[in-house]
Amino acid sequence: MSRPSRHKGPSKIRNRPFVIATFAMTADGKVTTKNFGPVDFTSREDKLHLFRQRALADAVLLGHTSLERDNVRLGVPAELQELRIKRGQPRSPLRVIVSNKGKINDRLKIFQSDVSPIIIFSTKRMPQKNQEALRKTATLHLTNAVGVDLATMLKTLRNQYNVRTLACEGGPTLFRSLLEQGLVDQLNLTIAPYMFGGSKAPTLTGVSKEFLPASVHCSLIELRTVGDECFLTYRIKHQRRRRSRTRSPRNE
Repeated sequence: MSRPSRHKGPSKIRNRPFVIATFAMTADGKVTTKNFGPVDFTSREDKLHLFRQRALADAVLLGHTSLERDNVRLGVPAELQELRIKRGQPRSPLRVIVSNKGKINDRLKIFQSDVSPIIIFSTKRMPQKNQEALRKTATLHLTNAVGVDLATMLKTLRNQYNVRTLACEGGPTLFRSLLEQGLVDQLNLTIAPYMFGGSKAPTLTGVSKEFLPASVHCSLIELRTVGDECFLTYRIKHQRRRRSRTRSPRNE
């Protein structure tokens, strides 16, 4: 089953990017182990799939916990950089980090790479020493609130940085927070032929035992299999919601 998955989102969304989340999970729904350690349970094709999705976006988003765990640069391979240039895009997407506490290690690989600008959304809970170190390589947006207002963050990316498409790569806590606020438009999901088990290992929406505020309806727009892996693309159907207190990622 395969249908075109090009979205029409930006023309319908006001003041924020079209948000595409890309994840891989085991057959029993786990995205990592109970220790939240780096895992490598998907194929080379899945890794290329992640790079291709990243390369299509104007910016790539990652929560602080996932950044610390995986220690990635968030760049794209040279051949995909060339394709971006042919499409009229910068060589690499903007790199966006979200963190409530702001205790971000400036020695992470992402800060040693200058492939594209880095934007950090955090709060004034960020220690002064971290602020001083991070300002050398990143642009900081710090709020007085306890946590980052994700809807406001997206509006800032759209209005100040002209981000029309945002690739969210985790973690599950950040994804859940975006999902709870109706801020995810598409989900790219790879199902890998493994099972981890364990109630403490996070699923796609983290380890919370609470239900989402409302069920999220997904519409399948593409399905393909490569080897033993299944690649799914879902459009997230947005429903009108009652106004609720803005949530931010709890542990990022």
